[in-house]
Amino acid sequence: MPPPRFEGIRGVLLAVLSGVLLALSFPKFGSPAFGWIALTPLLVVLGGAISLRRAFVLGLTTGLVYFAGTLYWLTGVMTVYGDLPAWVAVPLNAAFVAYLAFFPAIFTTVTRRLVMAYGAQALMATPIVWVATELGRTYIMTGFPWVLLGYSQVTVLPVAQVASLFGVYGVSALVAGVSAAAAMLALRPAQARLRFASAGLAGAQSAEAAGPYVVTMLVLLAGLSLWGGLRVARSEWTKVGDPVRVGLIQGNIDQAQKYDSAHAASIFQDYVRLTRQAIGDGATFVLWPEASTPFRFEEDRADADQIRAIARQARVPILLGSDQVERGPATRYYNAAFLVGDDGTTVGVYRKMHLVPWGEYVPLKQVLFFVAPLIEAVSDFSAGDRAVMLPVRGHLISTAICYEIVYPDLIRQFVVGGSELLTTITNDAWFGTTSAPYQHFEQASMRAIETGRYLVRSANTGISGIVDPYGRVLARSDIYQSAVVVGDARFLRTSTLYSQIGDAFAYACVALTGALLVLGWRHAR
Repeated sequence: MPPPRFEGIRGVLLAVLSGVLLALSFPKFGSPAFGWIALTPLLVVLGGAISLRRAFVLGLTTGLVYFAGTLYWLTGVMTVYGDLPAWVAVPLNAAFVAYLAFFPAIFTTVTRRLVMAYGAQALMATPIVWVATELGRTYIMTGFPWVLLGYSQVTVLPVAQVASLFGVYGVSALVAGVSAAAAMLALRPAQARLRFASAGLAGAQSAEAAGPYVVTMLVLLAGLSLWGGLRVARSEWTKVGDPVRVGLIQGNIDQAQKYDSAHAASIFQDYVRLTRQAIGDGATFVLWPEASTPFRFEEDRADADQIRAIARQARVPILLGSDQVERGPATRYYNAAFLVGDDGTTVGVYRKMHLVPWGEYVPLKQVLFFVAPLIEAVSDFSAGDRAVMLPVRGHLISTAICYEIVYPDLIRQFVVGGSELLTTITNDAWFGTTSAPYQHFEQASMRAIETGRYLVRSANTGISGIVDPYGRVLARSDIYQSAVVVGDARFLRTSTLYSQIGDAFAYACVALTGALLVLGWRHAR
């Protein structure tokens, strides 16, 4: 009896179903539960009888649904704030989604090639192949590691603790492994029938492998969840280190008014008022969002002096986002964070290192002439070149600006460089009331677990919040409201395994994937 075939519409429907389940694994419309079975329908197809070309197309199909369902909001960003007509913005969004979908397509092609070489038992390699493609998505063409599979579990705290060992990629591997176990169970009856058929030994081996693999995954999941639950329950790192009471300012400034000179004075006074409120509530360290000042901090002496006076009088350092200009033969602009010390002086400046393509600079703008309105709307920023540590009350902190926080190794570099508290400032007003602010906040929370640090986040329109080293959200605001969030964090010098080894697990997955492909090619010969 031949293996199950998925050349017709059934294979496409299963690929679409995986894409839908992946999209529904993330906020604001989804649930973490979907993540555990999201890849199963697609893997069932790959365990059947399809060509490599078909596998690529089905992986692309899954990816298109996956990323269209999680990144739909990009069209609104380009039309509302980039002044692009919908007929240009929609194809641009579609092109970006198609680029990202290329990575699931690589995953399915590689996985199918392994199945052809080793039998359906090769589905056991799903976690390492999936992680290898996620690592590629993090770095290739500047990278865009948004909605990695592991992020779906950031609110499932016992499971999310795996990130303290192997980063978000370790969580991705665990979730993908469960999907693979479910797929092997689904294929097992067909494999058993094939035991003495044309598939011969491969069919028998794959049927025999399903049971042990499923048991192994269940034991691994149970063991890691038990360990993670105990880790959260003990919460040892919430009892060490020096405390700091942070005040997060959420100005809720409409993007259309942000750079309107007619509103500049009222915007600034709102921030001053909210800052005084935070200090009155006991804050000993205050954070303003990204690009929060309606002026350039270094160039408007009068308003900057008000901020310095507040910091000096209250003896409270203030971290704020503002553009910085480096004038000269080649004038450069930076998206920066300034730290005003408790003596009123500027004690540190961090320049954003990982810029947003199409938001802070336009790649290939000489070639892409048809996006001229977007080019005019986008500021032409330069990237910073150093992971600057900022001194706060005798300790060192770091700050990530906007979507820098979704890059695991960048934040790890801050911790290796001495950061005792992770801060991130952002302006999510671009995203409106879509899923993006919720996705962004949860992805930021994963950095706290990975590095064993408190994370504090100030966002112009929300979500602002405080996350402890175990991923618990201690305080948070709602989106699109003016708010002051005041709460306790700690400066920590502890170290997780991930802080020490970085993405070694993910790179090992790349190496193992390559080795399996080479061995499979030799086996096929």
